[in-house]
Amino acid sequence: MFVLGIDFGGGACKATLLADNGTIAAVHTVEYSTNYPEPGHAEQNPEDWFAATCSSIAAILSEHRVSPKEIAAISLSAATHIAVLLDEHDHVLAPAIYWTDSRSIAEVQKLKEEAGELIEQLVLHRPDTIWTMPQLLWISRHWPDVWSQTKKILFAKDYVRHRLTGDYVTDYIEAEGSMLFDYHKLEWSNDLCDLIDLKADRLPRIVDPMNQTGMVTKQAAELTGLAEGTPVLCGTTDTAMEVFASGAIRRGQMTIKLATAGRVCVVTEQPWRNANLINYSHIIRGLWYPGTATKSCAASYRWFRDTFGGDYEKWDEAANSVSPGADGLIFHPYLNGELTPYADPFLCGSFIGIRSGHRKEHFARAVLEGVAMSLLDCKTAIDDIRIPYDHTAFVIGGGSQSPLWRQIIADTLGMSLVLNERSDSSFGSAMLAGIAIGMFQSPEGAIDTCTRKVARNVPNMENNKIYSELFCKYKAVHDSLAPLYRQWWSS
Repeated sequence: MFVLGIDFGGGACKATLLADNGTIAAVHTVEYSTNYPEPGHAEQNPEDWFAATCSSIAAILSEHRVSPKEIAAISLSAATHIAVLLDEHDHVLAPAIYWTDSRSIAEVQKLKEEAGELIEQLVLHRPDTIWTMPQLLWISRHWPDVWSQTKKILFAKDYVRHRLTGDYVTDYIEAEGSMLFDYHKLEWSNDLCDLIDLKADRLPRIVDPMNQTGMVTKQAAELTGLAEGTPVLCGTTDTAMEVFASGAIRRGQMTIKLATAGRVCVVTEQPWRNANLINYSHIIRGLWYPGTATKSCAASYRWFRDTFGGDYEKWDEAANSVSPGADGLIFHPYLNGELTPYADPFLCGSFIGIRSGHRKEHFARAVLEGVAMSLLDCKTAIDDIRIPYDHTAFVIGGGSQSPLWRQIIADTLGMSLVLNERSDSSFGSAMLAGIAIGMFQSPEGAIDTCTRKVARNVPNMENNKIYSELFCKYKAVHDSLAPLYRQWWSS
């Protein structure tokens, strides 16, 4: 018996087939693109997600000779805040605005001025371009024809699941990322919906992530190769799944995420209300994982790879030939603005300190170190709030597969990092499906059965001293350039 977890990340769909003994039977990944039609805009095509789903499932079934009837359940995950607008016939009306998009700056300001206190009270967060509410407000003001035709709104994973089952459902963790959900009452807020002229009945029904929402339809079975009637769970957000998959299921455990975005999260027993924190519920009821975030983490390395060619392994090898500090070359990973600690959509990426002796390997190392500096900004914000945490963290996300990057981050943060064999969202989603159908007795049981530690990075304190000095320069460069970026892009 198997369960299947499918995740939709910033650049790819990843499917993981998990056996009932806790071993991974198959993995398949299909990439898709993010489009940047204008500066500050980031969009994805929802049809690409479903096409990638079909390709991933077909590959797993054919390449690994798995019978569709052996798959007992499916669960999905994806990045949150990403709305899909459907018309009365369930057709997609427009590209999905990705959460890194910063086009809704004016809408954010409007919401802050007119209802900032109400919003923060109900959702624990201040308006920002990352949230669904200002994105929808932007759509209503700039794409009025799309808005007038919108009859239903789903989120990324929910749209793909809708294509599999026909349901219109989301989970409460996903709802927390919309800025339309009252976390006190655990329901859609009419007061918040009214701020953007949205009727709450356009939004999906809210359930637990482990609830079964439907079964694979005959049409979806023909498109994917799955067996008709296969149970499909609601699932939840990618970071919630990664935090769980890492083994962070107790208070004080920290995760460092190296994915499209970077996150530093701590498992707690309550949300922490602070401008630098994003609060989400853990899949274990009664726990939360408040955290800080940098917008372009692995996205920075992918941008570097896609722009200058090559592959990650070769760039890692090149970067490893350069001493810590990249001989004075500094990279700021603000490709789409930045979150912690600035919440500034006007910030831009930069290489600073270029000299004639710098070569391509210096630029590669500077990218890795620049992201590490941004993660140090994130960790420093948590330190300032004094959230208690263990001093060994789980490292998660696609970037965690780089031994060099893990060591740079351990050195920069001054923390030991533990890497599990697998801790990505699709793996977490597969475990969630296993719990839901009784394959595993509990979240703790799933972790004990399925997770295996494979590496530990201990900080080199000599390098930590170098990076501490570099961080001061990194911050000074930000402070100098931030006013210029705001002047250039806000005019």
